[in-house]
Amino acid sequence: MTTETRAFQAEVQQVLNLVIHSLYSNKEIFLRELVSNASDALDKLRFEALSKPELLAGDPELAIEIEFDETARTLTIRDNGIGMSHDEVVENIGTIARSGTRRFLDALSGDARKDAQLIGQFGVGFYSAYIVSDKVELRTRRAGAEANEGVLWSSDGKGEYAIETVEYPRRGTEIVMHLKEDESEFLSSWRLRSLIHKYSEHIAFPIRMRGEQPPAPEAEEGAEAPQPAAAEMETVNQAAALWARPKADLSDEDYQGFFKHLAHSDGEALCWSHNKVEGNQSYTSLLYIPSKAPFDLFGGGRDERHGLKLYIKRVFIMDAAEQLLPAYLRFVRGVIDSDDLPLNVSRELLQDNRLTQQIRSAVIKRTLDQLDKLAQDQPEKFADFWREFGQVFKEGLTEDFAHRERIAKLLRFASTQSEGAAQTVSLSDYLGRMRPNQTAIYYITAESHLAARNSPHLEAFRAKGVEVLLASDRIDEWALSYLHEFDGKPFVSVAKGDIDLGNIDNVEGASVPPAADLPEGLADRLKSVLGDRVKAVRGSSRLRDSAAVLVVDQHELSLHTQRLLKQAGQAAAGGGAPTLELNPAHAITARLAAETDEARFADWATLLYEQAVLSEGGQLEDPSGFVRRLNGLLFAA
Repeated sequence: MTTETRAFQAEVQQVLNLVIHSLYSNKEIFLRELVSNASDALDKLRFEALSKPELLAGDPELAIEIEFDETARTLTIRDNGIGMSHDEVVENIGTIARSGTRRFLDALSGDARKDAQLIGQFGVGFYSAYIVSDKVELRTRRAGAEANEGVLWSSDGKGEYAIETVEYPRRGTEIVMHLKEDESEFLSSWRLRSLIHKYSEHIAFPIRMRGEQPPAPEAEEGAEAPQPAAAEMETVNQAAALWARPKADLSDEDYQGFFKHLAHSDGEALCWSHNKVEGNQSYTSLLYIPSKAPFDLFGGGRDERHGLKLYIKRVFIMDAAEQLLPAYLRFVRGVIDSDDLPLNVSRELLQDNRLTQQIRSAVIKRTLDQLDKLAQDQPEKFADFWREFGQVFKEGLTEDFAHRERIAKLLRFASTQSEGAAQTVSLSDYLGRMRPNQTAIYYITAESHLAARNSPHLEAFRAKGVEVLLASDRIDEWALSYLHEFDGKPFVSVAKGDIDLGNIDNVEGASVPPAADLPEGLADRLKSVLGDRVKAVRGSSRLRDSAAVLVVDQHELSLHTQRLLKQAGQAAAGGGAPTLELNPAHAITARLAAETDEARFADWATLLYEQAVLSEGGQLEDPSGFVRRLNGLLFAA
């Protein structure tokens, strides 16, 4: 077949340019990614061979081979896995269809070292070959295809690639990298072996390299010197599923090494749980809590496919079995290897399978056990976990009723008694610090930590010394609406309804709460000006220093949540107009009551309402009108 020359899709060319010119700070990852791709190809063949055993004919032993040629300056990685057809090569390498390049580009941070970590996570690992190569050749043949259906692909990574159909005597894929002049370190057996031990030790297939070349036999007198025998290939990795090995034989380094392989990252796991279950069903689980959030935890969100790697009797079945893991634990990485699930299982069958539900329940329990232990024994590490995954973990309140109490014990919040957003308290800590006669757990939701901490709603609580949880994550009000109480104490928003703190003594030196009665007729005058922007106007017992605040009824959505729904284009059902509360003791209240000019009174009233909106973190419908009114009153003063 005539050689075709094609252009890379634009996004692929962007990735290639990035790889060639930017991601050199961690260039050794190319070997990790190409070996991982080869392992995936072997896994796919082993799975397909369950129903088509003839695919293994003539070459049943699955393995990866690595060779180098110092003279030709080439490094070759070869597997006898599933291989690719002509169309699959075009689809997987030349275009965006399978490579994930668009999402990879969207996720880039500008930090070359961090961006290099993303390559394998997006399935663009093949392109990492160009970190060290100025030309790459790929030969491949799909398992089951004839020898004359091989494919040769080659490119220098500068915009085009050549592809043709060729004779290729074996199934699988061979990648030949023509190394750049300054990359001679990868033509060293010692260097390559050390990288395999670092990144690929726990690949479950043999990785083979040639050993030391045996000396040539001595020639008989007068005879031509014989050629030395070729060195034999030897396995340089463990070549066994780590989770299937006894825990007593594994070190922390082994577990961390396997985690890095799973996560395509140099980051480490915070903790892990390795268990073999025997009884009604038999399976092995290895579950990791990462130390850093994966790229798609928030960007892709709940719609992304997450889950554990599923094996059945050591045969790889699927990469993300989300049926084994609830969405709120989607940060967990790990492996499930079952002896009882059918080898032909699909995602649909997993959904309703009784054995799947048992495994899922066990995974949830073991993950919560890990987090309990981390919180008790290593609170600093748990704080790291919470910073990375707390927002996702809170989703469990809304979707896992059976474990809601356990989830609640692990929740952490900033509070009015913590130093900043990073310092958090548990609900148990909060209960231990409750004031005498305090009957509820108080919280406030806001757009940011500072907006929550400085809210006028907190003034009465500070005067009483009552701690308030500062909930500034977007999910907080939604999640807390599912958690009505903790240890018998109800949750109460400080920004909703009437708050009665009369049974709690003031802290020493605190100001006395003002009488809640407004000057006669003032509430009606304000309501007539503000119209349907407010439900009512009344005096406030929750304010000490501020002039006004907006309050919603106890069972309505907070103003913060109403704004979030509006930003998302959703009508805020259950979100009526707020009530405007005024501080009867504030000078502005007295000034309003004394104003006889109705036009000026209207400006004062509107300005007071707008100030209350801003203090809630809201946006004004008429910012220029606010500025005009403010300037007018300043000049009048």
